[in-house]
Amino acid sequence: MLIRYKKNFEKIAMGLLSFMPNEKDVKKLQQSIKIYETDPEWQLFLWREGEDIIGLVGVIKGNEVLEIQHISVNPSHRDQGVGKAMILALKEMYPNFTVTANEYTTSFYSRCMEDMEDAQ
Repeated sequence: MLIRYKKNFEKIAMGLLSFMPNEKDVKKLQQSIKIYETDPEWQLFLWREGEDIIGLVGVIKGNEVLEIQHISVNPSHRDQGVGKAMILALKEMYPNFTVTANEYTTSFYSRCMEDMEDAQ
């Protein structure tokens, strides 16, 4: 289930963010987390299964658009539908918003959308 990021999840969020190709540098990771903590349009969600946090998705909330800035799944939980579940949960949480991707998340987002279409 999607839960909102809180400061006490900072280390796990930074660990998951570090799997993003554009987030390898510690200073860049810290800047990204800071934006999510201070800018109300930037919202970070963590995916929890049981007691474990295994994924995250970060969005910019605009005028009826959610643009995915970051999406990451712990490597030991990949290929199990976690990414799709996070996107579906976002769509349920914001039913009047269109979910899109940025240049860094387009590939992942497109694969999830294809898998969702194949499942229907």
